[in-house]
This record gives sequence, C-alpha cells and structure tokens, in this order.
Amino acid sequence: MQIILMEKVINLGSLGDVVNVKNGYARNFLIPQGKAKRATTANMAEFEARRAEIEASDKAKLADAQARGEKLAGLTLQITQKSGVDGKLFGSVTNADVAAALAEQGFAVEKAQVRIADGHLKTVGDHAVSVALHTDVVVDITVSVLGEH
Repeated sequence: MQIILMEKVINLGSLGDVVNVKNGYARNFLIPQGKAKRATTANMAEFEARRAEIEASDKAKLADAQARGEKLAGLTLQITQKSGVDGKLFGSVTNADVAAALAEQGFAVEKAQVRIADGHLKTVGDHAVSVALHTDVVVDITVSVLGEH
C-alpha cells in the first residue's frame, strides 16, 4: 500500500515521503496513529496545500522535545525495590516504573518512550536508560536501583 508519511518514522522515511508498506502495517499502525495517510491524489493534494503548516508543527514538536531533553539529560533517578542479600531484586524495575518515577519529578514521559537496553532491571545498582522524547531526541539518564530488605 502506498502511503504519505505525516511525520518522521524510524527505518521508513521522513515527513512527506511516499513509501510502500505492507497493508496491515499501514491499516493497523500508521494510519490510526496519524503517522500516515493513504497516497490518493486527494490526500496528496491536501498534504501539499498544508505542507508548510505540517512542517511548522513538526519543528515545534522537535523544539519542545529538545527543550525537555536538555532538562532531562544527565538526571539520576532513584527507585527503591525489595531485594535479597545478594543484590537481586524480588521482581524487577520496568519501563513503567521508570516513567512513573519521572512523572513524580515533573517529567511527563510515556512508558513507551523509556527504553531499557537489557530488558527489565533486576539488580541493585546504577543502570543507563534511554528516553526517546522524539524520533530525533534521545536522552540518557541514570536509574539508581536501591535495595530494601
């Protein structure tokens, strides 16, 4: 299916590109989330008419993400979980836990934006975690997991 991208999509293209994707990917993910529209002549004409407005909106989102990223960069977040004597946690610290802890400190981040490289955090100590605020803005923070006996 041919679609017009309404925003930058990783590994697919940037704003305004006309690309071919599988039907299910377009119908179930890209179109419902507003990331793309079908590449019909009417939609292409509408996109060209609104291109400046859409690009300005995209630049505003990027500038907002960069401003939030500067505040978030280098942040050390402390999360306390129950642990055993060997430093292993009973359970784990997930991206939802990190997003909730960031929300408590005043940073509005969705759990899908929090990216933990090795899956869930299962040991006490400092761990590097990435927060993707925008497709072009990825900030690294440190999550310090404290053990509680």
